[in-house]
Amino acid sequence: MSNTTEQIRRTELGTGGPLVGIQGFGAMGISAAYGETDTAAARDTLEATVEAGVTLIDTADMYGAGANEEFLAPFVAAHRDEITLATKFGFEYRADDPSYRAIRNDPGYIRKAVEASLRRLGTDVIDLYYMHRRNPEVPLAESVGAMADLVREGKVKYLGLSEVTGAELREAHAVHPITALQTEWSVFSRDVERSAVGAAAELGVAFVPYSPLGRGFLTGAFADAHKDLSGGDFRQLLPRFTGDNARANAALLAPLHRIAAERGATTAQIALAWVQQRAEVHGLTVVPIPGTRKRARLLENAAATRITLTAGELALLEPIAGRVAGERYADMSLTSAAREM
Repeated sequence: MSNTTEQIRRTELGTGGPLVGIQGFGAMGISAAYGETDTAAARDTLEATVEAGVTLIDTADMYGAGANEEFLAPFVAAHRDEITLATKFGFEYRADDPSYRAIRNDPGYIRKAVEASLRRLGTDVIDLYYMHRRNPEVPLAESVGAMADLVREGKVKYLGLSEVTGAELREAHAVHPITALQTEWSVFSRDVERSAVGAAAELGVAFVPYSPLGRGFLTGAFADAHKDLSGGDFRQLLPRFTGDNARANAALLAPLHRIAAERGATTAQIALAWVQQRAEVHGLTVVPIPGTRKRARLLENAAATRITLTAGELALLEPIAGRVAGERYADMSLTSAAREM
C-alpha cells in the first residue's frame, strides 16, 4: 500500500475531548530506549506527523528521565496550535541513585511533576495529562482529585490514566471525567479486553493503545533480540523478544504476512489496521500511538488508517494473542493485568 502525506481522518478523543488524528504518535523512541538516535532524522519524522495529520503526540517524564520532553520542546514550540500534547507522571527517579525507582501518585508529587514537565516541554499547558502507573497504596480519589485541581488551574486540559483496570477507571471517572485510557493493546496483547475496554466504552473514554506494533515485533523484523537489536535497546530485556520465545512468536506472524502480501501492504499496516478496527468491534474511540524514528515508517503507519480488514481476515488474526510466548514485561507487577490475575 502506498505511503503518502494525505492527512488521516480525525476523531474526538473521548466524550468532549479534543479533535485528533485517528492515529497518534508515541514519542518515547524518538530519543530514548532504542539505542542511538539520528537527531536530524528524528526531527524530520516529527515534522512528518503534522504533515500526515497525526496530531496526538505522546511522551512522559520518565522517558530518558525528562530528556524526551526536552527533545520535543522545539517541535512543540513550532506546532503548539496544531498538536494535542500528552505527557505522564508517576515514575520517580533520583539522579544520584540510578537503581532507585518508585511509583508516586500522591498530590504533592503530582504538582511537582507537572511543573517540571511544563518547564521541559516549554509550554504553559499540557493538553492531556496521564497517571503513568497506579500505586494502589494511594487512594485513587486522592490522586485524581489532585489532577483535577490542575485542570481547574489551567495547567492541564484533560485527564488520562494508563494501565488501570475497568473498576479503577470507573472509580476515577466518578471523581473527574477521564478523557483517555492508555494501555498496551495489539494483536499480541489483549489483556485489556478483560475489563478496561468495556468500561471505557461504557463511560465514553477513548482508548489509546501503546505499543500497537508489539514494540516492533509485529513488523516481522525480529527473530532473536540479542542478534537483531543494537546495544542500549531495552527490548533485549523483554521476554517476547528473546530466545525460544522470539522464534515461536515470529512463527505466529504468518497470517499477518499472508494478509499483507494479498493486500500489497506491510505486516505493520495490517497489525495497525487490526487495532484501529477495535473501535468498531467494541464501540469506542481508539487512537493507537505507534512510534518510529523514520519519516517513511511514520507515513507507512498513517496509511494503515485507510485499511479495513474483512471478517475473514480478522478471523485469521483472532487466535494469535492466546498463543504468544512470554509476558509483555519481565516484571508485570505494575500493569493492570497484574491486578486482575
